[in-house]
Amino acid sequence: MGAVEALEKLAPVILAFGCGVVLARRKVVPAESSKAFADYAFLFAVPCYLFGNIYSSDLGALFNWRAITGYATAAGLAVVLVGSLAWACGVREPRGIALRVMAAVQVNTAYFAVPVFIMLFGNAAPIFPVLLFQVCVLSLVVIAVMELGRADRTRSRGRQLGAAVGASLLTPLVIACNAGILLNLLSVRLPHTVLDSFAFVGDSASPVALFALGLHLGGAGLSVRGTTLEEAGIIAFKCVVFPLLAFAVARYGFGVRGDWLRYLVLIAAMPAPQNLFIFAQRYEVGIDMSAALVIKSSVAALVLLPLLVQWAQRA
Repeated sequence: MGAVEALEKLAPVILAFGCGVVLARRKVVPAESSKAFADYAFLFAVPCYLFGNIYSSDLGALFNWRAITGYATAAGLAVVLVGSLAWACGVREPRGIALRVMAAVQVNTAYFAVPVFIMLFGNAAPIFPVLLFQVCVLSLVVIAVMELGRADRTRSRGRQLGAAVGASLLTPLVIACNAGILLNLLSVRLPHTVLDSFAFVGDSASPVALFALGLHLGGAGLSVRGTTLEEAGIIAFKCVVFPLLAFAVARYGFGVRGDWLRYLVLIAAMPAPQNLFIFAQRYEVGIDMSAALVIKSSVAALVLLPLLVQWAQRA
């Protein structure tokens, strides 16, 4: 797949995203409504899509343990590297380090990776294992650091951490993935009407998620001149260094080749997760930086994706 062909496949992504930006900038659609669109995608449409596809997938092919282990290893190395760099640059607050790790290593799956993979490959199945790893491992580490560093005298740290972990594991995305896996393993036969209903709603996930992200960008604006050196470094790590690290570890450390190697590179190249800003607000750390990183890394990912698709194909 060449750069031109990749760009053609990404045209619907750019259209949905760009339409949101234009309508918000012209105030045709209020930028504040992006939250409603995002909630619909995150809480309903994407879980419907994930459940239906996982339920009907070949789990043996879906959970390529060599590829998943390679990605997890690369993510672990990236966490150590980013944490060490943040410490070396003078960041001493554990919550601040955790936030930077989240921005540089975790990926925007529901709002960005799912629609991009659907447009490029017609299926977002390779994202599911990484999504579960991200939610059940990486997010829990970040939540643990955030909660333990939070000043809340009304509850013990153990109760704070337990509540946060429970909330993370009970999100609609995780429930949908686990339910799809369980029913698939048990060979439970669901009526076609049920599956068609999930598919009907799930098909709206990609355009709505991208439209919501575009609305948010259009309302918040994008100031390239205001980009700090730290922001530029995190974006470069997220969109360039981490994909290259995932490629090197997966290929040379675990022997991953073919389609799965390409999938891992592209997943790693996805922008910073949108819930980075939610975490920053909740724990009152790096709020402005988090908002800038979500928006700017999304734009950088859109620009770099055609080149990464071509490079991953040749590699």
